[in-house]
Amino acid sequence: MSGPNILFVADAGAAVGGGHVMRSLTLAGALADQGAHCRFVTPPAVEAILAAFAPNMPRAPAEGPSPADLAAAARREAFDAIVFDHYGLSEDDHRGMARGKPALVIDDLADRPLGADLLLDSGPTRRAEDYLGLTPEGVRLLLGPQYAPVRPEFAALRDTALGWRGEPVGRVLVSLGLTDVDGITGRVVEKLRPKVNEVGIDVVLGAEAPSLPSLTKIARRDIRIVLHVDTPLMAQLTAEADIAIGAAGSSTWERCALGLPTLMLVLAENQREAAQAVAERGAALVLDAGAAGFEAAFDRALMRLTTDAALRRQLSQASAELCDGLGAPRVAEVFLKLIAARG
Repeated sequence: MSGPNILFVADAGAAVGGGHVMRSLTLAGALADQGAHCRFVTPPAVEAILAAFAPNMPRAPAEGPSPADLAAAARREAFDAIVFDHYGLSEDDHRGMARGKPALVIDDLADRPLGADLLLDSGPTRRAEDYLGLTPEGVRLLLGPQYAPVRPEFAALRDTALGWRGEPVGRVLVSLGLTDVDGITGRVVEKLRPKVNEVGIDVVLGAEAPSLPSLTKIARRDIRIVLHVDTPLMAQLTAEADIAIGAAGSSTWERCALGLPTLMLVLAENQREAAQAVAERGAALVLDAGAAGFEAAFDRALMRLTTDAALRRQLSQASAELCDGLGAPRVAEVFLKLIAARG
């Protein structure tokens, strides 16, 4: 018997980055492993990410990124269930596009009514009462990092990576989002270069990242820097790194799954609460990239991270305890049971 057809509506763009699409792709992979058939609504920014990372994923093209454009694309599709990962959509949008079919909403904000039958929020401090009045009665809530959608290759490398955390720093991973908001990647690499000596610097960014032209020139003369553009090898890079400078978005859980000691930068307001919770659990050093005094605070935090092996071991252990990297199959199993029950 053929599995259900599931439509994904995820956001992407210069302002929000590519994290919504990447974690949706991870969940789609877990659903496909359990027999589902997935398809993505693709306004241009989403199409660009799929072209780089999932060229064979079926598409439902949308003319633009507006809710009306997304709804028009969804109306043209036949599906058995729908997944939303889009902060710009709320209950009326969800209900209108779902057309009575089971809806999974992925959220981190708890700031608006949601038309969810199943809700996923992987925030480390999220509680059921945060969604009181924002979700229908009877909604199933999947809360906490144990449900964070992390690609399976991370879990596959977990034991190996955790086995040697705390070693001297030989490689630094810089991963601040595919879209490189406000050119933050270039700024960080410029600050990093004089602070590390014979240390390799792996820099991950997207093909349209504003920092890419300048970093390409720098990498030609600084042999420590290796650029990874739209890389499919993120798990390997994360496993091989000794420390990371990473964005406080969905990639947080990838680094946690592999216990990578991280200096985490808050790049958007909606990242602040979860990042603070990670910091309070001793699972990362956290800085606000837009705060006054960021430059000096960055230098101090980087010095701590590169020189203190005990700190790196502590960060590794605490972060690994937050997320084991198996959230996607957990969510997929629950959603497919819901779809079957509603069928």
